[in-house]
Amino acid sequence: MRTFNVTVNGQAYEVSVEEVTSGEQPVVAPAAHVAPKAAAPKAAPKAAPAVAGSGTPVKAPMPGTILDVKVKVGDTVTNGQAVCVLEAMKMENEIPAPKAGKVTSVLASKGASVNTGDTLVTIE
Repeated sequence: MRTFNVTVNGQAYEVSVEEVTSGEQPVVAPAAHVAPKAAAPKAAPKAAPAVAGSGTPVKAPMPGTILDVKVKVGDTVTNGQAVCVLEAMKMENEIPAPKAGKVTSVLASKGASVNTGDTLVTIE
């Protein structure tokens, strides 16, 4: 007998399965109702979003994880300079500044997960 955890429609069940080798006939046992396991704990509420500074936002082009933030508030950047490194689908993508200017806010942090369109940095 092998035991597996199976989730169906968000409900977790523990299931026992008998392994049958060639030549043997499986033993049919009456079905037993298995009580569902307790529901997984709910995720903690998200923190309030950081406030973006004034200027042009640099947005995440795809969902992923921030590996590095290369600028801080007050830094001067050039057009095309990398402001963040975003990992998406096992690839590291440098996110460039869309224009030259001064960084007014940094909303991304190392290790954070971002979605497409999330503001990472603002440049004025």
